[in-house]
Order: sequence, then C-alpha cells, then structure tokens
Amino acid sequence: MKIEMDDLTGSEVIELLRFHRAEMERVTPRAESMHALDLDGLRHPDVVFWTLRDEGRLAGCAAIKRLDETHGEIKSMRTAEGYQRRGVAAAMLAHIERESAAMGLAKLSLETGTEDYFAPARALYERCGFIYCDPFADYVLDPLSVFMTKKIA
Repeated sequence: MKIEMDDLTGSEVIELLRFHRAEMERVTPRAESMHALDLDGLRHPDVVFWTLRDEGRLAGCAAIKRLDETHGEIKSMRTAEGYQRRGVAAAMLAHIERESAAMGLAKLSLETGTEDYFAPARALYERCGFIYCDPFADYVLDPLSVFMTKKIA
C-alpha cells in the first residue's frame, strides 16, 4: 500500500469523496450535524489531502485541516468499498500523525458521529490513543457529534 498527497482532481478520488458526503448526509439525521467538507473545502490552502492506494487501486483517503500553528483536524477519513477491515484506516491515521508532527502540529482533533454507523471509527480512534474532549474550533455541543483529540508531539 502506498500513501501520497493528492490534488483532488482524479475522477476516482472525486467519486469516493462524493460517496463519502452522500453517506454522511444519509446517516446524519440533521443537516447542521453533518460536518464533512465538500471538494472546495478540501482544496483549501489550509488542508492537506492524501490517498492510499493498493496496487494502484484507491483504498482510502484522509485530510488534515490546519486550525492554527499547532492544532490540526482530521477530515474526510474514508475507506473505499471492499477495503474495510484491512488496515487502511489505521495506516492512514498513522501516516496523518507522522505528517502532522512533521508539519509542526502538536495536537490532532476530530469530530465524528454518535450513531452506531460511526462506532468502528470511534473504536479505531480510541485504540490509537484519541480521547474524548469538548468541542473545538467552531464546533458546538451537539447530541449527534463526539469530539476527540490526541497530542502528537
């Protein structure tokens, strides 16, 4: 498996991200509780986006949004269909942590859902040392959101 920065122009990547947003809209009961970035949001200069490929096939993606000089937010972490439970998300998360530390970030945070659909993601973050925290950045308390953070440096 190979992880590389991506410019978000490939049709395969765009399709995965559109599927991701559609799934987030489908499983999140209230629109104001869905926080997945669209393509323009992921192309913002404060966002770094990576893809993971397995023998050339897109297996997953994730991004970091820089919130300030030392704090980043994990965005759009997604495993492609057929690659679930094969270590893609864990590999992406480990890569994000290394790259974020190299970028000078000391802390990573994330928002994810409270619904059962998001239980595997929450379990992964817990296994990787993320702890639950209060809302950060522009987030507010929401019964459909949980917030997690981890010091990386």
